[in-house]
Amino acid sequence: MSAGPSAAAGSTAAALRHVLGHFVTPLLMCIGMGLAYLGAFHAPEPHDLRVDVVGSGPSAQVLAQTLQDKSDGALSVRTVPDRAAAVDHLRTQASYGAYLPGKHPELLVASASSDTSATVVEKVFTKVAAEQGDPLKVTDTAPTADGDPTGQGIFFLLVAVSIGSYASVAVIGGAGAVLALRIRAALAVAASLVVSVIGVVFAGPLFGLVDHGLGGLWAMAWLYSAGILLIGVGLHTFLKRWTTLGLIVLFVMLNFTSSGGIFRPELQPGFFASLHSFWNGAGFVEGVRSHVYFGGHALGGHVLVLALWFVAGLALMGLAGWSESRRRQAAVETAAAGTDAVASSVEAGGAHGPKHAARTGAGTRTGVGAEPQIEEEIEAEMEETVGV
Repeated sequence: MSAGPSAAAGSTAAALRHVLGHFVTPLLMCIGMGLAYLGAFHAPEPHDLRVDVVGSGPSAQVLAQTLQDKSDGALSVRTVPDRAAAVDHLRTQASYGAYLPGKHPELLVASASSDTSATVVEKVFTKVAAEQGDPLKVTDTAPTADGDPTGQGIFFLLVAVSIGSYASVAVIGGAGAVLALRIRAALAVAASLVVSVIGVVFAGPLFGLVDHGLGGLWAMAWLYSAGILLIGVGLHTFLKRWTTLGLIVLFVMLNFTSSGGIFRPELQPGFFASLHSFWNGAGFVEGVRSHVYFGGHALGGHVLVLALWFVAGLALMGLAGWSESRRRQAAVETAAAGTDAVASSVEAGGAHGPKHAARTGAGTRTGVGAEPQIEEEIEAEMEETVGV
């Protein structure tokens, strides 16, 4: 009679341990998100933010040197001979503001490069003009599209494409785990095509984040998404249920924070600023900016970053294929050894032989018994696929 309550208590304890074990993932996500987002965004401060002072005379030189000294490393101030040179620097993202001193001072910015950087520069030179007793005229040489007044729409497009990509990995890696790797690879490519088309619809017809260049934007969105999917499907072979956490570290925590979509690296701590030069999110954001607003300047370098992540995904898929092949070979050898053992036991004869053979053979039957466990692992992985 006492076996019933005891068994129930044991079952409850086991279920509780199972639930508590699954709390590890959300807690790690909480810690990681806090460290990444707060570390990257909580206190943006400019460092070596390049600005120009227009003019070649002594007064321009003195103003530039004064600003450089007072900024204590926040600004990198240089002089340029004329307005045309200043505009060229802005359009090639060699600077983020250009001040034209005089009776009617003017500040040139390029908000498409970074609205937050333009705001910082405007605050600096508004004070400079106020000290001279003159109002400041601000001219935007590269404004964003009407549908993206803050200039941050490309960043949120990055978020949408990223979530669509790494969430698809959970489906392919979990529900499609029994499929051959080449089929999973084909599904990854197909999913990236769908995700990238959705991204283009968001960017163009639906929200008007960009008003031209949708073809190039789609190509970069597909390359970006395909890289994430191939890396994710390849990693699933090794990480299993921890794949989603790994992808969130790579493509959310480190990716969104270093993309330059909210703050450019000149306004961020050194760690995230350094990631900006080679992380795939930065390649996408800066690539789209270059393509849409800056006439393709430095576009090749940004596309190269995306292509290298895509190649890394292909390499990881190849490594996953090699690993899975080795596992299958080991499983075949183990099964063959088990079959030989059963045959030897049967040949030994006697009543004990068939019983022993039955017990030995039972150890090799994993198909039916394993199905609930596989389903549980798939369900757990899908549940752990959370957003930002």
